[in-house]
Formats: sequence, structure tokens, C-alpha cells
Amino acid sequence: MSAMEQIDYEVAGSVATITLNRPENGNGFTQVMRRELIDALEQADSDDDVRVVIVTGAGRHFCVGADVSSGKSDQPFAYGPGEDTGPVPMSVDGIPRDGGGMVALRIAEMQKPVIAAINGAAVGVGVTMTLPMDIRICAESSRFGFVFARRGIVQEAASSWFLPRLVGISQAMEWVATGRLIPAAEAREGRLVSRVVPDGEVLAAAREIAAEIVENTSSLAIAAARRLLWASLSEPSPWTAHQHETRLIRELKQGPDYSEGVASFLEKRPPAFTGRLSSDLPDLPDWPARPATTSAPDGAGTGGTA
Repeated sequence: MSAMEQIDYEVAGSVATITLNRPENGNGFTQVMRRELIDALEQADSDDDVRVVIVTGAGRHFCVGADVSSGKSDQPFAYGPGEDTGPVPMSVDGIPRDGGGMVALRIAEMQKPVIAAINGAAVGVGVTMTLPMDIRICAESSRFGFVFARRGIVQEAASSWFLPRLVGISQAMEWVATGRLIPAAEAREGRLVSRVVPDGEVLAAAREIAAEIVENTSSLAIAAARRLLWASLSEPSPWTAHQHETRLIRELKQGPDYSEGVASFLEKRPPAFTGRLSSDLPDLPDWPARPATTSAPDGAGTGGTA
């Protein structure tokens, strides 16, 4: 992976940490950041030694939203100062795709669990990009804002799909319609985050959860479980989940991790799972499905579903 300008990427203890790194701008989202985030997610997903991904922000804030400092009010989520000058590499209905949505859908497609360690403000795309992440932890001083209507636009990053499924339609509509800042306690009560921790402890809390996943679970089972849970949100019947679960249970039992999971339980010892996503993962439900109107220029990579 090439050197990054606006994020940091490091791997330690089977955990990849992606840090938004524009602290002087509140980690404002740019097209450079969009491209680098997708590259980092691709790197983490293709590395068998990475089991969990943590996303956090450098400095006081997680991400204060799109960088509109260039004054380009006609395209506040497209291009800003010093950013990529090439086209957004895909389109929907012939229109260049929303950059936040490209990141969100790549996160949705991940095989590894993704934890948001939210410090300070998460506003606009700073909060919507976290919605497809699996676990969101925030600091006591964190503030969230779905401020789009106050800027004369609609929410992005596929949040119209994710937000009401996470918090319910009534809570989602209140936050979107008012565009007000939401304190951490309200975010926890409204199920936007699962945990609120003291300032300065959010990354440590995320790493504690990540370590528990790494030390105790099968990467194959986690990848399958993650896909089943997210994909089932849009299924009309539990029979579809039953169908997928029946097949995956059978196939995972024939793989390298099931016998070790049972043996470690019976022998009262920590498991030593050896299954690798690159070679041992059964076929998973296809999700998120790409619409037929989504296209890429000749020679451009699709970046998976994103």
C-alpha cells in the first residue's frame, strides 16, 4: 500500500487501526481521505493476519464532516483544496457517486468486524460513515450531528438505509429533521453507540473489545456471522436466514476451526484457530447487492461493492 497523506494505517496484535489524520482541520473528509480509506479497508480485508479493524481520529475530533473550506458550495462533498483532480471512479445513473457512500459501502462489505472509536465530534459524513461499522464507542465529550438539512441537502453515505435500522425510524427522523448536535448520553440512549467512556479512553476500550475477538473467536465464524446479521436486515422472511445458517453451519463444521473450537472447550484451554479467510471461508450471502445502474470507467477498479 502506498504512503498515505490523510490517514494512518498500522497493524499490531492482529488489529488494524485506521486513523483519520487531519487534526488541524478536525479530520475533515476529502476525496483524498475517501480514496485512502478505501485503500486501507481493502488492505485490512485482504490480510489474513488482520482480525479486527478500528477506525478513529487524530487530535480532538473523529471527523467534523466534509471539508468545505474551498467554498465550493455546489459540490461540498466532492472536491476541496489540494484533493484528487481525477473523477470519482464510479457512477450511479451516470452521476458520480457520493464519496461517503463509497466508504460506507466498502465498510459494509468487510469480512472483518469494524469498531469505531469516536473521539470528539462526529458530524455529517463523520457520523454517517460509522453507521455500517459493527460497534461504535464514543467519548463523553463526543457530539454527533446529522446536519444535512441545515445545509440544504440530504444525508449521504447510504445512511438513509443504515440509520433507521440502527436506531428506529422515529429517532432517525428526529435527528435528521432537526440537524441538531446530539450529546454522547443521548446517542447511547438512542442506540447510535453501544458504550460511552471517559475522554481519553475510547481507543483503549476499542482495543479491549478487539483483543477479546482476536483471542477467542474464529475469523471464519465471525466473517460468516457478520454477513448473516447485516444481510438479514433486508430479508422479508426468517426463512432466508434459516436457509443460509443451515448451509453455513454444515460447511463450517467441515472446515478447520470447528473441531478446534469444540476441543478447546472440552480441554478448558484457549482456542488456536487456524482457518484463513483467503482459503477456508465458505461462500457467503451476496450483500450489499450492487444495482445494475452502477458503473465504473474503463480500467477503474470497483473496490468491491464500494
